[in-house]
Amino acid sequence: MATEFIDKARISVSAGKGGNGAVAFHREKYIAAGGPDGGDGGNGGDIILQVDDNMSTLMDFRYKRKYTAENGMDGQGSRKFGKSGKPLTIRVPRGTLVRDAETNEIIQDMSSSEPYVLCKGGKGGWGNCHFATPTRQVPRFAKAGLPGESHDVILELKLLADVGLIGFPNVGKSTLLSVVSKARPKIANYHFTTLFPNLGVVYVDEGVSFVMADIPGIIEGAADGAGLGHDFLRHIDRCRLLVHVVDVSGSEGRDPAADFDAINAELAQYSPELATRPQIVVANKTDIMEDEALLEKLRAHVEEAGYPLFALSAASHTGTRELVLKIAERLSTLPPVTVYEPEYVPRPPKLDTSAPLSITVDDNTYIVDGPWLERLMANVNFSDYESRMYFDKMLRESGLFARLEEMGIQDGDIVSLYNLEFEYQH
Repeated sequence: MATEFIDKARISVSAGKGGNGAVAFHREKYIAAGGPDGGDGGNGGDIILQVDDNMSTLMDFRYKRKYTAENGMDGQGSRKFGKSGKPLTIRVPRGTLVRDAETNEIIQDMSSSEPYVLCKGGKGGWGNCHFATPTRQVPRFAKAGLPGESHDVILELKLLADVGLIGFPNVGKSTLLSVVSKARPKIANYHFTTLFPNLGVVYVDEGVSFVMADIPGIIEGAADGAGLGHDFLRHIDRCRLLVHVVDVSGSEGRDPAADFDAINAELAQYSPELATRPQIVVANKTDIMEDEALLEKLRAHVEEAGYPLFALSAASHTGTRELVLKIAERLSTLPPVTVYEPEYVPRPPKLDTSAPLSITVDDNTYIVDGPWLERLMANVNFSDYESRMYFDKMLRESGLFARLEEMGIQDGDIVSLYNLEFEYQH
């Protein structure tokens, strides 16, 4: 049974929540009044993406769709800080694009071996040892940990190959790949043998090699979603050079020139930019060619369109070395494989600020808690001016400052919001 190729998957990822801070006081024999010594909660674990070159499909994501990192542990007395949650590493094939599920914007192109933090774990809450001041020597409060970031993303695999083999099914692409590289694709004499792309490294000379991908046969109508072809067109998006394989044997009664035009029409419909990609045309199966006129007709047609043509037989290894040298020479003049730039900009969370916040007072410190405030704090970058302005605006619009004034807050009193404290100024 053929392995199903999965090249797109939607998953939900959540980083771990920070542990809560502890309220505790130092108790020791012969020490009359020990101070506060509640430790901080540990940070939640991050969600990390890592390229794994042993993976060639997104099959692992077909059945498992939710990924959650470990939460941080709560703090304890004696200033024992909670243990941070373990990060969760998700492995993906090289060339996987990570997109925001809502906007389809690119978050990251997983083409390098560098790990990427997709979701940051929530910060651990402060224990009461943080809140002791000369005027507030017995703080009876600590802070809850903040939630980790969460995201719905689409993973989309776009192969990182220098050369893409294109053409109708059964024209000999898999055979050509197996001859010029160490790849061992499944080869048989029926249409749609290749159900997922095969990659092979072609070694040309010392220090000179390239990656070639055998893309499943494109059929007419593929750009409109017919057959298997549409799913695989995205895999040639990054290829620097296309090698267009055409069967000139005449064994199936086909017209090689018409086949060449049909595939190029599909490319142009899917992506006009892709249709302008450099091509080398390969007239394959010359060893079983029934009518040499078919080859000459194709040669004239292809050269008129401005492409070089190589006549060879992959099955009998005739002409394949010359083709490999030509490909290497052409690649040396072309720009490197495309790596997509991130375009996703995080948006502020949608919050219902009408839900009341809990406010308690302890020694001129106003401690504010509430689910929407927790979410807001987890999504604000306090080192960024615009983020801080947005945070201030949300607090004002929620009526928090008005409530604090009703409760009698004075200039210089402390407002305590999770892992942030500031002096109130009217």
